Amino acid sequence: MYIYDLTLTLSGILSFALQAYDRVFSESENSLHTNDFKNTLLKALDRDIIGRLRLQPVKFELKHEIEKPDDPIEHLYFLEEGMASMTTTFKDGSQVEVGMFGYESAIGVSALMGTKVSLNRIYTQIAGHGYSCQVEDARREFRLGGHFQFLALRYVQAQLVQAMQSAGCNAKHNFEQRLARWLLICADRAHTDTFKISHEFLADMLGGRRPTISTTAGILKRKGLIEYSRGEIRILDIPGLMKVSCECYLIIKDHLDNYSKFDTAITA
Repeated sequence: MYIYDLTLTLSGILSFALQAYDRVFSESENSLHTNDFKNTLLKALDRDIIGRLRLQPVKFELKHEIEKPDDPIEHLYFLEEGMASMTTTFKDGSQVEVGMFGYESAIGVSALMGTKVSLNRIYTQIAGHGYSCQVEDARREFRLGGHFQFLALRYVQAQLVQAMQSAGCNAKHNFEQRLARWLLICADRAHTDTFKISHEFLADMLGGRRPTISTTAGILKRKGLIEYSRGEIRILDIPGLMKVSCECYLIIKDHLDNYSKFDTAITA
């Protein structure tokens, strides 16, 4: 009887997971026909360009490898939900985050400017879904010199701002400010205030040591800004976290939020 009940339970869980998977892909297919995208770049494109890109729905599992160093770039990816990180890996195996991708992203965009192989590792931090297109279709559209090219170049500029501001932030600001900034950007890009992430992973992302992360997360927790338990972080007080963060958060947020409008409200 116990085995029978367990089988029914597992069957129910599997059925629920498959239904959720089908729902996500059904929504993605509908977006292709209605142009009802969440991704910033795709949302700004007209239906003809979308058709020429020949988008395909993609589901991104946790820790899904999108790009690896020295691997050919064969696709562009446009996240609708979820979040991915780009990291630089050193000889000792350690890594540091140098870029973050959310609903505004066009992962692999460097291939449109001549890059043949990936220079960094890009992988999913928060599971989600989106679209992909063949890099040749994207290059063909890019060479037309139209709206897709303008948006792609503007997105590259926003990514450069993010990388430069983050580099300056890591050199100038204390760990509490940097962790607050990272959590806020992560929440913005993924549209969620709760995510599973370990102290070890956060140390990699921020270029610090695990004890430092544990101490800093503990400070934010005691201030009532976050909740942290068993590898899951939940932001409780966004305005409070913004007060702890440095000015870098708003600069990065503004550029990523507004790049499709060809203007920004804040300048570094």
